Order: sequence, then structure tokens, then C-alpha cells
Amino acid sequence: MSYDEHLDRAMEETPDAKGSASRFSVPDPDVRTEGNATVFENFQATVDRFGRAPTHVMKFLQNELGTSANIDDAGRLRLTGSFRESRIDDALDAYAEAYVLCPECGLPDTQLETVDGVEQRRCEACGARSPVGE
Repeated sequence: MSYDEHLDRAMEETPDAKGSASRFSVPDPDVRTEGNATVFENFQATVDRFGRAPTHVMKFLQNELGTSANIDDAGRLRLTGSFRESRIDDALDAYAEAYVLCPECGLPDTQLETVDGVEQRRCEACGARSPVGE
């Protein structure tokens, strides 16, 4: 096969990246203070939008905010301490950038995989693979 034939074959097998990153938006966190805790009311809806495991998002938020947290029976996240909505929103944006959005095409159509002990995002729209956090 010639170079042009290989190139044509590769282009045919490459999935089309349809849509745009604008179809994805991080929901605004609905938070309230309850004693010495901050309750993230719409945590489950946010996790559903990300398409990630609740414990994965919770661990990231714990690290970003420097606190402990747990998920209650209603799917709300209870963070120890008082946090402003803007601080949680910034942490959610950082999560989306690190674990959800494809760094190549910007679409949210990614899945997390572990390959040779390295956690990676695999984009279902463009086929790109990239280590998380880069």
C-alpha cells in the first residue's frame, strides 16, 4: 500500500467528531451551610452530567478543598467546613478540565481507563488518549 492509500484508510476509520463542547456545561452547585458542614444539594445531578463515579468526584473535591466529605443517602455531598459556592464551582471546573473534557477536541465524550497503571481519558468522539491531569 502506498502512503496515500494508508492515509485514506486511516481517515475512513477515524470517527467524526460531531457536536461541540458548548453542549456541555458544569451545573452550578446548589450549596447550603448546615452547622459546620456545607451540603452540596445537586451533587448527584452534577456527577450524572460528568458521567463519572460519585466517589471519584468526591475524592477530587476533598483534595481540591482540603477537607473530608461523605455522600448521604439522598445523593448529597456533605463537606466538613464552610465553603462558598464559587469555591466549589472552581473545583468542579478543574475536575471537568482534568477528567471529563478531551484535551484534543474539547468534547466531553470521554471514558476513564487505566492502561499500564496510568489513568487515561479515551475520547469516543476523536479517538484521542491522554493521561488525566494533562
